[in-house]
Amino acid sequence: MEIIAQKATRLDKLLQEHLSQPRNQVENFIKTHGVMVDGKEIFKCGLKLKGGENIIYTLPKSEKTKAQKIDFDIEIIYEDEDVLVLNKPPHLVVHPAPSVKEPTLVDWLIHKGISLSTLSGEERHGIVHRIDKETSGALVIAKNNDAHIHLSKQLENRSMGRYYLALIDLPLKEDIIVDKPIGRNPANRTKMAVVNSGREAKSAFVKLSQSPSKNYELIAAKLFTGRTHQIRVHLESLSRHIIYDFTYGFKKKRDIISRVMLHAYMIYFIHPKTGELIIKKAPLFGDFEEMLHDNFPLKDIHEKIDPDYIISRFDTAF
Repeated sequence: MEIIAQKATRLDKLLQEHLSQPRNQVENFIKTHGVMVDGKEIFKCGLKLKGGENIIYTLPKSEKTKAQKIDFDIEIIYEDEDVLVLNKPPHLVVHPAPSVKEPTLVDWLIHKGISLSTLSGEERHGIVHRIDKETSGALVIAKNNDAHIHLSKQLENRSMGRYYLALIDLPLKEDIIVDKPIGRNPANRTKMAVVNSGREAKSAFVKLSQSPSKNYELIAAKLFTGRTHQIRVHLESLSRHIIYDFTYGFKKKRDIISRVMLHAYMIYFIHPKTGELIIKKAPLFGDFEEMLHDNFPLKDIHEKIDPDYIISRFDTAF
């Protein structure tokens, strides 16, 4: 691809803005693959541009040689030549990392031979955003670099997002927006927390249905920002906890269900090529459905998890 520097800036900063990717990924790309600046190959991230330089770069092709043995499948909710929407199962890690020994969602994508974008680096082909290992639900995958750029920009301006369903241990007092900064927990670096020095974080929660026993409540959540563990941390700040989220304060005994009862139920985005608004629902998994069936009136639940109803609740509540 070819661009012209419009102003004085650093090479890595220019490409970061153009590709809408994190600085470290852009730096790694320049150092590894090089960029042509006025006909000269450059590997220096901090090269100072004066403006007017002709910059040419070639994004790497996806290599599909490192797939692990795959003994699972993932439901495809939507697919075309640009994007793929998956229903990620619980207990599945999205992308490889040094600490991850088991196959990941990216390994499954490679195993299936699906065309993927390369902007996020070799270990994260196609990954525009992620979901925690124990969380299930809708995840969009970019199948080419143009789609990846468009979707990344939508994450930044929030024209792309998700509605979540969660089961919590105490009912919320009311529908509420939580606007509290989130950063690393100073007492436990593996956790996040509401801290004054953290990054801006804003979540909206609406009440959907309360169990007759009053032990559980089904709520929906919508994020205005995308911080790590944001829903879990903001609920903890309200002294509410997602069922089986022992990391963030759930106190009751463990039983046969061993994952956080949080599901990315709907995803919405603007199609990167057609400009059409896409809204897709990710069906609930068996463990989540079992919790609903065992603790809530089914007639009430069927009404309250209707996608149109959930969207209308946020429209009217805030």
